Amino acid sequence: MKNLMLGVLFGLLGQIGSFLQLQGNVKYGWYEKYPYVLLLVSIPISWLYIQSVKNIVLYFGGEIWQSRFIGFGIGIIVFSIMSLLLFKEPFTIKTIISIFLALIIILIQIIK
Repeated sequence: MKNLMLGVLFGLLGQIGSFLQLQGNVKYGWYEKYPYVLLLVSIPISWLYIQSVKNIVLYFGGEIWQSRFIGFGIGIIVFSIMSLLLFKEPFTIKTIISIFLALIIILIQIIK
């Protein structure tokens, strides 16, 4: 269970970092102001994703499909929440259903 929790934690942090790197640029224009800093931030974000996949794959005994679906679900949830917080985009019925489906996808993968 420790590997699964670490995998999810690293995935959450990676998704938050990616969101800030990519969509934060749209809001704040970071790329134009600090292109090299933005590129350097890619290194730790990549490391977070690598650690996420490694830990989830370890939890599932070497199977990789679960890491992909769990990562996808985490990405949907983080993107929705960060869009609300950073861009004030309200949750529509489509967003709520998508978050619900992402949670179902994660739960399906976790149930052994």
